[in-house]
Amino acid sequence: MEKQASTRQLKVAREIQKDLAEIIRSKGMAFFGGSMVTVSEVRVSPDLSIAKTYVSIFPSANAESVMGILEANIKELRGELGRKVGKQLRIVPEIVFYLDTSLDYAEHIEELLKK
Repeated sequence: MEKQASTRQLKVAREIQKDLAEIIRSKGMAFFGGSMVTVSEVRVSPDLSIAKTYVSIFPSANAESVMGILEANIKELRGELGRKVGKQLRIVPEIVFYLDTSLDYAEHIEELLKK
């Protein structure tokens, strides 16, 4: 069973989610090949060294290419995040991107319900 996240973890995760969302938004949709990228959730490891970042991508058909763009620019994104959270955190967590498929799942369920 996974241990309940500490208050500090939750606060750091919220801050990182807000800042990363802002950084990604500032890049603009053109940077991501016209796709809209949303940071849906961030989970931080207990030692605050890793930020599992869940992103949802619209349209989902572009998910693979957008994930590639995020991976290719991970150092730059982490650098920008560091400039934003550097005052609050001693170490800027490693960012690991995961595709959040909950939107696709919800869409799929909706389609099934319409039948």
